[in-house]
Amino acid sequence: MINFHRNERAASLPARLSRSWLLVSAAATEEAIAQALESEADSVLIDLEDGCPADQKDAARERVVAVLNGGASAWVRINGIESEHWAKDLEALNNAAGLKGVMLAMTEHPDHVTRTAMMLPAGTPVIALIETALGMVNVVRIAKAPGTFRLAFGQGDYRRDTGVSDDPIALAFARSQMVLASRVGGLAGPIDGPSVGKYGSDLIRDCAVTTSHGMTGKLTLDPAQTETINLGLAPSSDEIAWARELLQKSEGDSVPKDGSYLPRLARARKVSSLAKTYGLWRS
Repeated sequence: MINFHRNERAASLPARLSRSWLLVSAAATEEAIAQALESEADSVLIDLEDGCPADQKDAARERVVAVLNGGASAWVRINGIESEHWAKDLEALNNAAGLKGVMLAMTEHPDHVTRTAMMLPAGTPVIALIETALGMVNVVRIAKAPGTFRLAFGQGDYRRDTGVSDDPIALAFARSQMVLASRVGGLAGPIDGPSVGKYGSDLIRDCAVTTSHGMTGKLTLDPAQTETINLGLAPSSDEIAWARELLQKSEGDSVPKDGSYLPRLARARKVSSLAKTYGLWRS
């Protein structure tokens, strides 16, 4: 019998501040799921949707419930509301003690989130995965829907639906829409799509695109990407040094009190808070 252990650092991090969201197939072995839980991923998503073959979904669903009742604690990506598997996923997860929340695939209307939340134990958070043009058009209403915890960008299906390329400029509108919707809905920053097969400086550049748009999380399919994503989506050393200097000066009277001062001070406090949460403030 496998003993499931969550990475202690990640386990203590609030999901609204999670940077790396690791998807692991529900059809994977218990050993693979255990390795995902012990990884540096801030949050782990067991995938009952695209990462799970259609002919294995029923067996995988039973395995997920067994894992979540066997000591594991994780999020689960469930099938879209139009799928025959949606209701089965929700029925099964009602009996999963370690369920942290769900990510709803193919979210296109606010009632998709509301109906999903109503079929889960009260208070279960729902991440709305925006993957189509219709979902993007309705993204503000989705962000404000009861039950929505955070937004996520399914850029692969979105590109397939719209014909948009993977060029950051081509996807800038979609990313910005999700950031604005999250702000209007009072949500944490949205979760960007994965950078499949990218590592090192290539992945850091993709993370820079994510943060430049105001997104604060990123999906990944590979545990080897998690540490880079965590670094790329955390305050940089330059930002931390700037925040520390401004906060130190704010204790005296040496900072000019012009119209930019209060916004800069608020930004410095936010950087300080995030850096402390991620264990970077004293590094």
